[in-house]
Amino acid sequence: MRIGIAYSDGAQHCWLRIDVADEATVKDAIEHSGVLAMYPQIDLTQQKVGIFGKLVKLDAPLQPGDRVEIYRPITCDPTQVPRRGGMEDED
Repeated sequence: MRIGIAYSDGAQHCWLRIDVADEATVKDAIEHSGVLAMYPQIDLTQQKVGIFGKLVKLDAPLQPGDRVEIYRPITCDPTQVPRRGGMEDED
C-alpha cells in the first residue's frame, strides 16, 4: 500500500511517498522510508509520531493513504513564550 512520511526540521521539509506491506506499522514505514538516514537527529525513542495530526504509537497499523508525521521536540519553554492575539488586556 502507498503511504506518506512527513518531517520538518525547521529549515527543511521532507515529504516522501512510499509503498509498504499491507501489515506495516508506523515504525516499519519510517524505517523503510530512509528518513532516519536523511535526518540522523530523529530519535524515535524521544519524538512523538502521528497519522494525520493524531498521536499514535510506533506499533500502530497503517491504512492505505495514511500520512505518517514525525514531530520535533519542543525547543523552547512554552511558559516563557509571550502569548499572541486573543488575550488582550482590556482597560
